[in-house]
Amino acid sequence: MQGTTEEARAAAYTPTDRTVPTRSADRASYDRELVHAILDEGYVCHLGFVRDGAPVVLPTLYGRVGERLYVHGSTGSRPLRGAADPGLPVCLTVTHVDGLVLARSAFHHSINYRSVVVHGIAHQVTDPEEQRLALDALVDHVVPGRAADSRPANKKELAATSVIRLDLDEVSAKLRTGGANDEPEDLALPHWAGVVPLRKGYGTPLPNADLAAGVELPDYLKVL
Repeated sequence: MQGTTEEARAAAYTPTDRTVPTRSADRASYDRELVHAILDEGYVCHLGFVRDGAPVVLPTLYGRVGERLYVHGSTGSRPLRGAADPGLPVCLTVTHVDGLVLARSAFHHSINYRSVVVHGIAHQVTDPEEQRLALDALVDHVVPGRAADSRPANKKELAATSVIRLDLDEVSAKLRTGGANDEPEDLALPHWAGVVPLRKGYGTPLPNADLAAGVELPDYLKVL
């Protein structure tokens, strides 16, 4: 019985006051694999924090390594400088819009989505090896395999780059699926109702005009 309890804890994040929605709580999930899948599919997160008493939300790239997220930027970036000890309280979000939900009534229009919200304290990465690991993760998050197929950052570039980490501890996912939830009295109205799916797609890679002769399209781009 104890093993089952430990497995359940490992498979899910523990809900907290900040991760339990006050609305549509039935759409919330704390499943670890689901959270990882939503994070791994995204490209841009929104990093929220308080600066000089006012809220700030910045869109930025991110990368995941196990139970840790990494965000990078210039050493002059305020949020990254603010993550020096004792750290910076942040809220990080990632959202995918999967469909436009059109209802018979304006009130019940919605979207199908998958989202993750992470609360925690962001810390600056000061260890050089962890910094390189984080930067590789950021590159590979956008295109898997790309970090090994590009020049690593040199000392000058590393000196100009700051990285912060955020542990996946206080985390929740939230999802909406399905069609429109119209009122029973509206079902006979002469308005179309349903879902317009949205799908992510990749175009044909376009080589740089200054690409060296003989450089072929790598296999990891052929499968996008």
